Amino acid sequence: MTMTRNYILSLVALLISIALGVSIGAVMIPISALWDASNESSTNILWSIRIPRVLLAGLVGAALALAGAAFQGLLKNPLADPYTLGVSSGASLAAVATIYFGFSSSIFGLFTLPFFGMIGAGVSLIIVLAFAKLVDRSMKMETLILTGIIVSSFLGSMISLMIALSGDEIRQIITWLMGSVSMRGWPYVKMIWPFITLGGILIWLNRRELNAMLFGEERAKYLGVNVKKSKWMILIGGAMLTGAAVSVSGTIAFVGLVVPHMTRMLFTTDHRHLLLLSVLNGATLLIICDIISRTIIAPTELPIGVITSFIGAPVFAYIFFKQRRKKG
Repeated sequence: MTMTRNYILSLVALLISIALGVSIGAVMIPISALWDASNESSTNILWSIRIPRVLLAGLVGAALALAGAAFQGLLKNPLADPYTLGVSSGASLAAVATIYFGFSSSIFGLFTLPFFGMIGAGVSLIIVLAFAKLVDRSMKMETLILTGIIVSSFLGSMISLMIALSGDEIRQIITWLMGSVSMRGWPYVKMIWPFITLGGILIWLNRRELNAMLFGEERAKYLGVNVKKSKWMILIGGAMLTGAAVSVSGTIAFVGLVVPHMTRMLFTTDHRHLLLLSVLNGATLLIICDIISRTIIAPTELPIGVITSFIGAPVFAYIFFKQRRKKG
């Protein structure tokens, strides 16, 4: 009954945030305008601008939160998320390179940007984990975070180089890097939902394996888990989610850290429920952050990444402090 209540609370919060996201903007439009054919201009604004924006924010938030929950469970580390592990930076570099060099593919078409974003996310994650294991075979929390910072810094310098060398693309790249779901529209929703669905399925299929691996790899093997296969499926799923999200919204920090941690604290540590609840709460958080970003200094819009960093940085500091105190 308690878990049912948790799902109901999370779902109600998501529905309220969607209703607010659709209604609030430069022009206040009641959600009833969706089925009011007499007000054509309001209906057009809702269907062509507001609804795809809210859907995109929800998809990106859900993807980043699910990836964060998976990485935290796999690495048994509450500070692991796509941003702190450098995965977002890898996806960002790949997406910026795609924009800068004007890559296009007749094979992938609309999906070219998320495809390269996922490749970048996967490669950067492999580099971070390999380097961290080379430095410290036990891959302690501090080692992983420092490795993520090193890789992120290096990839960030490559992005800065492209910005310095770019001409007409510079505004598009900088706007994209700051994180936003503004003026994306239905094509971007169509662009990422297949990858988010597939990445989510890969992680969801390993929800019981994530629970088993919390007790250590040897215990998980004893319980019948194919640890190597599960690890790769989770890592590939997390890279797909991160790459797809970053490729359409830019770098949005800390969603993958804050949401799973708060969900674990408030609701459950069981990945059979934690993953789904993180999806719902991640979507809710980013929709609310998007509402704040477009209203706090209206008519100017703040990048959504600024809002998530304001929320995420103190939470990151709190978790880090708590972990260090526990070890001390």
